[in-house]
Amino acid sequence: METKRNQAVPTLKLSHIVLFGLAYMTPMIVFGIYGLLAETTHGLVSTAYIVALAAMLFTAYSYGKMTKAFPIAGSAYTYTRKSINPYVGFMIGWAVLLDYLFLPMVIWLIGAVYLHTAFPNIPLWTFVLAFIFITTVINIIGLKAAASVNTLMMIFQLLVVGIFISLSIIYLIKGSSPFALFSFNPFLNEHLTFSFVAAGASIACYSFLGFDAVTTLSEETINPEKTMPKAIFLITLIGGIIFIGASYFLQLVHPDYTSFKNIDSAAFEIAVQIGGNLFSSIFLAGLIIAQFASGLSAQTSGARLLFAMGRDGVLPAKIFGYLHRKSKTPLLNILFIGGISLLAVKLDVSTSTSFINFGAFLTFIFVNLSVIFHYYFTLKNEKKNRFLLYFLIPAIGAALDFYLFINLDKHALVLGSIWTAIGLVYLTFLTKGFKLSPPEMDFDEEEITKPSSLVHQKAAEKTL
Repeated sequence: METKRNQAVPTLKLSHIVLFGLAYMTPMIVFGIYGLLAETTHGLVSTAYIVALAAMLFTAYSYGKMTKAFPIAGSAYTYTRKSINPYVGFMIGWAVLLDYLFLPMVIWLIGAVYLHTAFPNIPLWTFVLAFIFITTVINIIGLKAAASVNTLMMIFQLLVVGIFISLSIIYLIKGSSPFALFSFNPFLNEHLTFSFVAAGASIACYSFLGFDAVTTLSEETINPEKTMPKAIFLITLIGGIIFIGASYFLQLVHPDYTSFKNIDSAAFEIAVQIGGNLFSSIFLAGLIIAQFASGLSAQTSGARLLFAMGRDGVLPAKIFGYLHRKSKTPLLNILFIGGISLLAVKLDVSTSTSFINFGAFLTFIFVNLSVIFHYYFTLKNEKKNRFLLYFLIPAIGAALDFYLFINLDKHALVLGSIWTAIGLVYLTFLTKGFKLSPPEMDFDEEEITKPSSLVHQKAAEKTL
């Protein structure tokens, strides 16, 4: 299988990669966490997104450099393992696993909150369970998801974002004048405190998760060593512009962040305000469809990753390496992630998104450090501007990520630290007190993120 895959003729261009990355990022997530950010930043959401974008652009730069060094691997775990240390690499892999396991929970929780706002008589937990049940059943059956559907989803999301901004502009002009479209209030106000902005930026980075997913398409990309770094940077930049622009108009339309009935679904209230019941219904449908599709993909990816780790002996093979004979799906892993997602009933959006960002920031920090270790200390090339390109820029990226990391929700820091401690104990057990090399995780991200039918076929062949 490996030989055939390597013989495939690359066909993807820069535009294809950027569209895939934006679809994976889910642009409408800016609405999903707007209320939380407005409350955290005291109305400075756009400023928080600017800070988050700066950190992500530095990190995107480092991802681009590492894709040149390891154009096939495409994994923060692999970058750290090969550039820094196998033990450190294992712990970064453990942090990556945190995101894969708990991301579906956060996605479904945000969707459930918005549905509960639209239908307040139905308990929140009902929507959470509905998301988990429907998505889990679909993933167990193993229905195929075409790439064209993902593209249509992304186009629909961008269309809803565009309509939202257009209606916001019309609302502002009718209510005042064209001058109402221009204001510094979403960026600067009397409540400006950088601690608020930093706390908001640490949450806002959740919107950017997935910008690095395009590394899985390296082998199918024309001239990947040049195309992939550009694509990663453009995806991050375009996503950031969308998030900053949307949050800017949200703030202008509804400047009082304290007056929302439900802060976690604030954007829905604004949708009603600018477009009435018709647009709010379209908006809700777009957001729920986006969350459902994202949750479906996230649960599948997590289950595949657990299967790969079980197959390779990193996790108990009888449980995590099990593949259902008929559907060729990792049944137990899908159920396991669905079970973990039940925690959404007891968690709020703030803690859950910060918990996900705990793992994300750890991987971002070490991707930046991997550039320094690989290019600056190991290769020691004499390229002009070597210090700037391979030390200073990634060091700034690591510092920004670390600063946002320590500004995460306190409960998330506690939960994340517990997760890290469990990983360290498990690593100690696997290596018999660090006397053995850590087992190599097969973070074949191409396998993890490919459409279900291809993955199930490959998984079945490897288990025969």
